Amino acid sequence: MSSLLPSAGDGNCYYILTEDCSYGNKYFQAGTMCFCSERSYLHNFADADGPLACFLRVIMLDDSSTVTLNIEILQPVREEMAAFLLAVGSHNERLNFFLERSNLEAALKATLGQKVMVEVERQRWPGVIRYIGSIYKNTTAVLAPLFFGVELQDEGENRGRSDGSYHGTEYFRCKRNCGVFLPFTRVHFASTPDDDHEKQKPKPDTEEELPVKVGDAVSFYVDEVLTKGVAMAVYREGTQWFVKVCPEEEGTTDIFREIPMDSVVKESLQSLFPPFEPDVGLGHPNQLKPETSENAEECESGNSSLEVNSMVQITLDKGSQVSGIIRWLGYLPQIKHKMAGVELDEDKGVSAGEWLGQFYFHCAPKRGLFVKLQSCQPDLRFQCSRDTDLNLVGYGGQEVLPQAPENFPPLRNEAAVHVLLGRMKGIQGHCNSCYMDVALFSLFSCTSVLDSMLFKPFPLCDRNVQSILRDEIVNPLRKSGFVRARSVMHLREQLTDKGQCSSFTNAEKDPEEFLNLIMHHILGIEPLLKLQSGGQKEQDCYCYQIFMDQQEDLVVPDVQQLVERSFLSSDLKLVEIPSCFIIQMPRFGKEYKMFSKIIPSLELDITDLLLDSPRECCVCGDVATLECSECFKDKVFAATGLKQFCSSCSRQVHSHYRRKAHKPTRLHVPQEFHSWNPRGSQQVPREKMELFAVLCIETSHYVSFVKYGPEDQHWMFFDSMADRHGDENGFNIPTVTLCPEVAKYLDLPLAALALEQPRDMDGVAKRLFCDAYMYMYQSKKMALYK
Repeated sequence: MSSLLPSAGDGNCYYILTEDCSYGNKYFQAGTMCFCSERSYLHNFADADGPLACFLRVIMLDDSSTVTLNIEILQPVREEMAAFLLAVGSHNERLNFFLERSNLEAALKATLGQKVMVEVERQRWPGVIRYIGSIYKNTTAVLAPLFFGVELQDEGENRGRSDGSYHGTEYFRCKRNCGVFLPFTRVHFASTPDDDHEKQKPKPDTEEELPVKVGDAVSFYVDEVLTKGVAMAVYREGTQWFVKVCPEEEGTTDIFREIPMDSVVKESLQSLFPPFEPDVGLGHPNQLKPETSENAEECESGNSSLEVNSMVQITLDKGSQVSGIIRWLGYLPQIKHKMAGVELDEDKGVSAGEWLGQFYFHCAPKRGLFVKLQSCQPDLRFQCSRDTDLNLVGYGGQEVLPQAPENFPPLRNEAAVHVLLGRMKGIQGHCNSCYMDVALFSLFSCTSVLDSMLFKPFPLCDRNVQSILRDEIVNPLRKSGFVRARSVMHLREQLTDKGQCSSFTNAEKDPEEFLNLIMHHILGIEPLLKLQSGGQKEQDCYCYQIFMDQQEDLVVPDVQQLVERSFLSSDLKLVEIPSCFIIQMPRFGKEYKMFSKIIPSLELDITDLLLDSPRECCVCGDVATLECSECFKDKVFAATGLKQFCSSCSRQVHSHYRRKAHKPTRLHVPQEFHSWNPRGSQQVPREKMELFAVLCIETSHYVSFVKYGPEDQHWMFFDSMADRHGDENGFNIPTVTLCPEVAKYLDLPLAALALEQPRDMDGVAKRLFCDAYMYMYQSKKMALYK
């Protein structure tokens, strides 16, 4: 690496990655910055007559690692641009602003003393640029990120975090709490507050001039009593116009009324909200009249626990409640109360985050609502998880960079017990989500076999879904052991949009439907299984459904037997060893279960299920050359398993009068096995997969068992809706418990297990043996390559 580092007087060429890529065991997101010295660049492309170089050796600015990348994913960046881009912590945001360019170009032209608008705590405030440069001293970095030091002015005063100093170094001087240091992405150079208001002012949908607009102060009569309020929406039904009004009533809830426009009178905002009384004190907008309730006073003074990203409930008309997340806090023009901009869980709002034509946050249409902060109550459904949420913490409270979420490994052994065990643990169920909850918990809590779904840039990958899965579900689960229902609902909403199905947010589904959608149609990962039937074309799939006729000779089968019989009846072979083998149990008629009990095979031996793989003679142990499907049920050779023979054993076996009519098929034997010693130690390597999870179903409700350690008793049981707090407006309590009793029944002889009455089985063992729906196996060896 030292030979590529720039020497004195040697310039550098800077680049930004336009696509995700991996190099060895490292993974780099699109938006990552890198560089090479001009000398290295010229050396790489010096030969004009030779073939065009396709790769360039560069040094990553994030970790100083040296990698070789395809030049097609590298976009050159001027050095001054690169310094501004480095100040942006999010790779995705960095790339978007680089491609859009206008704000980046404006940053390059910015000068000291220039008036700007800056984003602080999701609000815009006016300010003046006082400093442009690095805020990291004594750094040995090749390129230091450039920040803007801005002095907040007018209504922005006291909204900052410093007096112009950062970590003890003074970069400019201003009043206390009037200075901020920000990347260029949070500085708006081209507009003033007046311009901004005019730009974002919506154009009317109709030529008709309406007497009342959204945000206007209005008055109307209710039971002959004059009532005042604010117009939250204006809409037409047929030829009649209506106004949705939020009355200005004392209390802790907002009640909306829908009133014909000709019954509403527009007022001035000043008459609706009279000035503060002199005894309020300094008259700062976050102070209230003395008669305001204690709770409201706490909210207005900023001492409330509610903040941006808090989950809240709001009571609407007729006492109905809605829930959502606070996306913005602050003061709206000419309204004295501190307001909250809330993104609702349902389409019961009035906007997409805008007020009077200006966006304060962004959400889906009819999901945005502005209410008084004192009208928001903490959502009790999620109070138990408050300390478990992932939070992004700034550097010493400064407004500088958001940090990329940390990635956590799967939990095993004691760590799994410590993090996952207990009530309000696992993934919180909500509105028929159990099929998804147990599938995600099983796939990601204690194994990494499908972690490629979280990081690998698949060709068809929807990165938004991937980031929700990784940052909102898997990482919180592995870090704190709890995932709130809202995070899963966020994923369900994305699946509804991407899957062209409107029912993923509320309807009952099966795990395989969810897995096929997210793996195949959205993330576009390679199929987990490649199968071939009778020499025909390969078939790809993600889950394998066992199909078989009802078996009279099977009373209590294990998974190994079921898989072998299903493969034999369909003449199937595995083309390659899968890293993950997801198996659905057989169904018969309208019943979910063909068998009253199924024994979990802790290991699944797939050696004899592989196509063109060496097999072992079931009689002598030599390399097999023939397979006989008609000998499958013959227990003379072995109680279970496919039957294959070497040439000599096949002749002897099929000389018996009962087997003379059998027609063995020839096996493909790899060349290197022809010359092996026919006797001695086991010659054919066995390919085995280990069980890591079982999904079970009873009365349309899914639960799961997960193997968290190597011992037979290392099982945990997960139910996303194990208990409930409250009624209709309550919430589910997910629970994870240990179930070592499973080992007791795994050790029982087959005859004893068959006689066990489900109602008499200890703990939750009955669910594992009697209600199994889907088994999940992994090959840790193959997971390293896929």
